[in-house]
Amino acid sequence: MVSVDTSYTLKWREQAWSKLTKGDSKGLHEWDVLVIGGGITGAGIAREAARRKLTVALIDQRDFAWGTSSRSSKMVHGGLRHLMAGHLKLTYDLVRERERLLHEVPGLVNPLGFLFTDYKGRFPGHWSFNALLTTYDLLARRWNHRYYKAREYMLLAPRVASTDLKGGVRYTDAVTNDARLVLRVIQEAKCDGALAINYVAADQLIRQGNKVCGVAVRDVITGETAEVHAKVVVNATGAWADRLRKQAGGGSNIRPLRGSHLVFPFWRLPIAQAFGLMHPVDRRSVFLLPWEGATVVGNTDLDHDEDLDSEPHTTPQEVDYLLEIVQYQFPNLGIKREDILSTYAGVRPVIGTGALNPSKERRNHSIWVENGLISVSGGKLTNFRLIALDVLRRVARCIPSFTISNRGDPVFRKLSEQAPDLGGLDSTLRRYLIGRYGEKAIEVVNYAREGELSRVPGTDTLWAELRWAAHNEAVVHLDDLLFRRSNLGILLQKGGLAFFDHLQAICRDELGWDTNCWEREANNFKALWNECYSVPEVSAQ
Repeated sequence: MVSVDTSYTLKWREQAWSKLTKGDSKGLHEWDVLVIGGGITGAGIAREAARRKLTVALIDQRDFAWGTSSRSSKMVHGGLRHLMAGHLKLTYDLVRERERLLHEVPGLVNPLGFLFTDYKGRFPGHWSFNALLTTYDLLARRWNHRYYKAREYMLLAPRVASTDLKGGVRYTDAVTNDARLVLRVIQEAKCDGALAINYVAADQLIRQGNKVCGVAVRDVITGETAEVHAKVVVNATGAWADRLRKQAGGGSNIRPLRGSHLVFPFWRLPIAQAFGLMHPVDRRSVFLLPWEGATVVGNTDLDHDEDLDSEPHTTPQEVDYLLEIVQYQFPNLGIKREDILSTYAGVRPVIGTGALNPSKERRNHSIWVENGLISVSGGKLTNFRLIALDVLRRVARCIPSFTISNRGDPVFRKLSEQAPDLGGLDSTLRRYLIGRYGEKAIEVVNYAREGELSRVPGTDTLWAELRWAAHNEAVVHLDDLLFRRSNLGILLQKGGLAFFDHLQAICRDELGWDTNCWEREANNFKALWNECYSVPEVSAQ
């Protein structure tokens, strides 16, 4: 049991817990759909189910987006590697969903130029990569790549290694803040009546005969337990999916793969566009991209054999592997381990097929229906909407009165012509806030105190976002605020330690944390950051 000294959080949770377990004012005692897992897949399912007038509850044993969905490579893309592997249908779905998201949520999902450098004698060459990108663009129905000869290319990428340089290709993909994307989807689900509550664990499936009809749940904060009944239980727990499947008599198909990343200060690794590279050691695709005021390098692709309930962390060997590609592409910058700001690692729920090389596993999603439990895992961040619709087709088989069709409805509500008046903020900041918060952007602005519409130094984050999130977005722990409501924990030196006085004041005002609670949360955060987000020390030989 975790003790949290916050009257606001407890009041909100008491209300949400009561509705989850006892029903609402209309006497609801059985949900149509109970979704377990608050990552992008679970959020997408809740959103698509709620808009179709099903009663929906979404729970997660940790925070929303705690798992893979806040630890991705931050890209919304079709995945050229999938096209190279011949997965045409998956690539088609991904590029079309990328285009949809770019249109629906500018400011949250944004276009980003990608450069791929062409060197003499290195794979892939100009012609093969051009053919690949031509197919990529045809799938998206949009031509957005061009080849530049060496002199022109150096104007786009002046710091790249120039030895044997022939030129390079520029194409366009997209980038996002993955955790904020999850929270925005959950916001849309809640607007259509869904209930979403974090830190609620699904301990045991409930059966009526052989059919799953609910879940015994536990409030991780208070320790209180209850039974929640539903016509359909959806297991969208990603890398943890096999646990509930086994309770329903299912098998084990998940191969957890760890993807680790390095974060550099932008001034130390300044790139205006992203770079795609083939690692010289194993010819894996690796990316460097500008993100949220920093530069992210990723990722690895390794079997993750550690406890899934423990926070994943980057190993010294992974740091060396990723650092090598930076030094390989930008030898004149003299990048060293000491330049790394932070690291982060995520565990991907890949469907195992027995491939010897983890990178050869397909990234398609799979759905299993076992004694009434619908489980889904795998897939990509980009195509969460299609995964949700696929799950709802299985839900429709369990609820006779429910039908499902893909009408192409937008995931995100289109704002009215009278978009929120954001107090004369410049167009860039308006786009940023509306992309992240939709119609609630005006609340973020209005809730700000004097000076809080300024950015936290070294990042794109506004102080106002932290205050509003603490009050409105189910923050329970300090790492919720610094790793998922914002990303200050990986964007600032030592996780933002220099700003803890300001953060303490926000948490006192909005969460009711007294000095003892703040010190406990701050110490827990520091220990977590040192163990899982700092640069791991090289062990003595």
